[in-house]
Amino acid sequence: MNKTTDHIPLTTDDRALKSKPFPLPMTCQEMNRLGWTELDILLISGDAYVDHPSFGIAIIGRVLLSRGYKVGIIAQPDWKDHSSFAILGRPRLACAISAGNLDSMLNIYTAARRIRKEDAYSPNGKTGLRPPHSSVVYSQLARQAFPGATIILGGIEASLRRFAHYDYWQDKIKPSILTESKADVLVYGMGEKAIIEIMDRIKGDRPLDSIKGTVRFLGKNASQQFNPGSQYVEIPTYEEHLENSEALLKSITMIENEMNPFCGKGVFQRHGDRIVIQESPPPPLTREELDGVYALPFTGKPHPSYKENIPAFEMIRNSVTAVRGCPGGCSFCGLGIHQGKFISSRSSNSIICEVRRLAENPDFHGTVSDVGGPTANTYGNKTRDPGLCRSCRRPSCLFPEICSNYDACENEFLGLLQDLDKIEKVKHVFIGSGLRLDLALHQKNLLKKIIRDHVSGQLKIAPEHVDGSVLKLMRKNKPGDFFKFMQIFEEESAKTGKKQFIVPYFISNFPGCTENAMRKVDDFLSSRKWTLQQVQDFIPLPMTLASAMYYCGKTADGEILEVNRGLKERRPQMKMLKKAR
Repeated sequence: MNKTTDHIPLTTDDRALKSKPFPLPMTCQEMNRLGWTELDILLISGDAYVDHPSFGIAIIGRVLLSRGYKVGIIAQPDWKDHSSFAILGRPRLACAISAGNLDSMLNIYTAARRIRKEDAYSPNGKTGLRPPHSSVVYSQLARQAFPGATIILGGIEASLRRFAHYDYWQDKIKPSILTESKADVLVYGMGEKAIIEIMDRIKGDRPLDSIKGTVRFLGKNASQQFNPGSQYVEIPTYEEHLENSEALLKSITMIENEMNPFCGKGVFQRHGDRIVIQESPPPPLTREELDGVYALPFTGKPHPSYKENIPAFEMIRNSVTAVRGCPGGCSFCGLGIHQGKFISSRSSNSIICEVRRLAENPDFHGTVSDVGGPTANTYGNKTRDPGLCRSCRRPSCLFPEICSNYDACENEFLGLLQDLDKIEKVKHVFIGSGLRLDLALHQKNLLKKIIRDHVSGQLKIAPEHVDGSVLKLMRKNKPGDFFKFMQIFEEESAKTGKKQFIVPYFISNFPGCTENAMRKVDDFLSSRKWTLQQVQDFIPLPMTLASAMYYCGKTADGEILEVNRGLKERRPQMKMLKKAR
């Protein structure tokens, strides 16, 4: 085990905090104004550059800058011309690549495999500014632009494609993204600690092995010499995935079992005569470390070179991230295999300071649109006995029942909301990132306050379905939780005298969802006379259990599932939800 990466303090530069925030340079002129003649590390992103902590590449850039590295960024480079990667010169140490905040295939294509009409992470929502499989394309072009440079992959696309996986849009099993990208190392998860250790090692001319939260593709000789011992677990080979669809179910289940950073082992997978090796996950950031990240001097805005709005930024410009991690472990969601199930909450003081800074912006009009994260009401949740969690291999803390060691405590979030209400210039604080229903039913005082004071008129929730068998496959709460929640919401809304509405999200064509099961959703919506704002047809994300169930037509226990694959098979369930719009 590499002890160095376990205890890396994420410190900030006091001088940087006191000076006026500036964006990372995107041009040589901006580098010159900083007195830089070259970069230490070049960041390349499939998204437009927004210097806001809701954007992963901005966090990585700020963290590296705070450690003294000279960092520049090229956002959405022309992938048809490798010279577009060289506009800031050759970086001295490394080039780090991310497809953006979403998998590029999900960003470009719909569930029907048609090109989307808008790219929310591009100026004016313009499409066509990123290539399919952006991480691979960018990495290959960086190799052409900077022969011999160290290439680092990160972000959600790389994270969810780190082993052999099913690609829904190409409808086939693909090898680890490292085999095609030829990158030197991949960072999975949030990556702050790993990227610091990687850069420190490159700077010191040391090897990149045994860094928690990283994946490497060993050469033929190194693969022959690799001795896993008891520290690594082997999953089915890439070739086995090609021959037997059930290998994907087995692999994903095994990877999930090793996602606990306190007891998880490394994982390796053979690709021919070479090996993809994943080191064990890094521990989640402590509260102090998380506060340190969000105290970094982000400008909170898109780079000034953009003259058009960036839709994704407009959605989050007045929001605050309060919590990381998700204990839910839903089978269709990539968060568990990316961020992990352990909760990291910022301190109330850190959040209050950010809201105060937000309130000082000239374009702030009194409304904080969201205080949350993957799920808002996990903020401040704790474990009763941390020791028990250190040996737990459950992928979910909440399914099939809330773990007895999980404390869905509400007091800290309650206190935070009360303090935010008192901030001058803040008129409204809304919860826009949604609530976890099963937790909310254990947080009665918090739930009442949110309904009374923190709903913008509409509250997003994601029951996903109302059929118990489908919810079980999703690793979601029971149908009764949704009905209980609705009753409380309606009663409390009536007491306030406000007209407030629930905005539910339902998924069609989930593996195992029959037409009869989907009809239950249709009947429920009809009985409520509800009009859905958004129809969500199931998309199998790489390395999720649901994607394996879709590909195999089976559960992890071998139960045969009904799966709708082509558009013709999927259309009837899609029509049921669209009819309710």
